[in-house]
Amino acid sequence: MAGARRAVGVPSIVLGGSFLGFGALVHQVGLSVWHALFSTATGWALPGQIALVELYAVGASVLVIAIAVGLTNARLFPMTVTLIPILRAPGVPRWQYYLISHFVAVTGWVAAMRDCPAMVTEQRLPYYAGFAGVLWSISMLATWVGFALAGSVPAPVTLGLVFINPIYFMLVICADVRARSRVLAAVLGAIGGPALYLLTPEWSLLLAGIIAGSLGYLIGRRGDPHE
Repeated sequence: MAGARRAVGVPSIVLGGSFLGFGALVHQVGLSVWHALFSTATGWALPGQIALVELYAVGASVLVIAIAVGLTNARLFPMTVTLIPILRAPGVPRWQYYLISHFVAVTGWVAAMRDCPAMVTEQRLPYYAGFAGVLWSISMLATWVGFALAGSVPAPVTLGLVFINPIYFMLVICADVRARSRVLAAVLGAIGGPALYLLTPEWSLLLAGIIAGSLGYLIGRRGDPHE
């Protein structure tokens, strides 16, 4: 219950707003509400979901869409690898970890990496399950509401809602100023991203993430107690 209570409030509002925008986006490209709900239920990774919808809208092939979504969501693999060892507790069946891995997403990962290390080992998995379960449910509801309200919300507002979540994620990451590597990575990415876009628009985001993240870690690891 502690995780569920923690998820209610700003995390739910931010994620709900983002999925309102996604639901409206799905409606605009001519897909059904069931496509929107299935995407959120099985994917629950907004950047990959947006890539899927936008590529479908321009007529991309299934192979191209699959590759783009896979690359977009590749970030979830290292997140899962770092989170599951923290959630692991004696006597818990392995299938529960496979199940909870489906619910690894940015907002929940940040909260778990911040809160779970200070908890008793047996409390960590239930905490994350409650936190992620509430956010997943809110995302499903918001997707449906966003689809239903599509047309009554201006397109710029819809796009703005979609980008609330990454902005919130960046602010949460930077909130712990003691973790210098995180702040450095965010600052370097903000500076390097636009510059790399001028050089290679197609690869700028990926390169900015790799370069800024690596430099932030290497520069900040010395003397950083959170690494």
